[in-house]
Amino acid sequence: MKDFLTIADYSSESLQGLLDLAIQLKEEWKSGGNKPIFKNKVLAMIFQKPSLRTRVSFDMSMLHLGGNALYLSPAEIGLGKRESIADVARVVSGYVDVIMARVFDHAHVEELAKWASIPVINGLSDYNHPCQAMADALTIYEEFGSMKGLNVTYMGDGNNVAVSLMHVCAKLGANFTIGNPEGYDMPESAIELGKQFAAASGSTISLLNDPHEAVKEVDAIYTDTWTSMGQEEETKKHQQVFPPYQVNEALVAEAKDNVIVLHCLPAHRGEEITDEVADGPHSRLFPQAHNRLHAQKAILVHLLS
Repeated sequence: MKDFLTIADYSSESLQGLLDLAIQLKEEWKSGGNKPIFKNKVLAMIFQKPSLRTRVSFDMSMLHLGGNALYLSPAEIGLGKRESIADVARVVSGYVDVIMARVFDHAHVEELAKWASIPVINGLSDYNHPCQAMADALTIYEEFGSMKGLNVTYMGDGNNVAVSLMHVCAKLGANFTIGNPEGYDMPESAIELGKQFAAASGSTISLLNDPHEAVKEVDAIYTDTWTSMGQEEETKKHQQVFPPYQVNEALVAEAKDNVIVLHCLPAHRGEEITDEVADGPHSRLFPQAHNRLHAQKAILVHLLS
């Protein structure tokens, strides 16, 4: 049984294989369209959290490959409330070929995978965001031709996006640094995994609180909203703590001349990133967003092959 729940579940070779497949599918799409290899295949998309990129990119991935996608809203499912997760997994498994779930609690997507008889994809959980990480890696790979030996800095809260970015960098040989305020660290268990993956690939993990030190000699700067979805009550506190970590022109100027800037979106412009950077020459925000489509096609092809 194949699932896509965390980057940590996949070997470096498998992740590189997914990147190579994503590039192949992207070139095929640009050259006239993908082959309809998913004819009569259906993806069920279970959402506890709303999303522009996750919904549209998965929907279009299936359409481009000849299949269909079915959107299931929070009200329709009530995952774990209206009906048990185990029952939802077993019912939906009899209707479709693959499930993508965008949830709050990571245990929910794990339980879906446990009970489903078809592949399950983690479209985001409070622990990690592996589909986003594959799009991030694809964007960096296209820019530099490899992840090996690159310096990638994530600036901000040690959230789910940071965890998956750290793991994909460590698996593929990029040096990962996080610049964040004290008390806003990634889970210790995730950091320990990252260090294990980095040791195996010959890369490094650095945990810094100084934003200026964090961007020295880096090839890519990544940021995300200061407050994750579901933590809105923390917004005022975060707006007081995080301003030194804003990705602005002055901070970008401290990195390499050819540094690229990434953001998983949606962006709170004027907070974690300025308009000048988001729309400037270093920005790869929109190619990165578009790469969700191609990275997820590769994941789907892998799971349904």
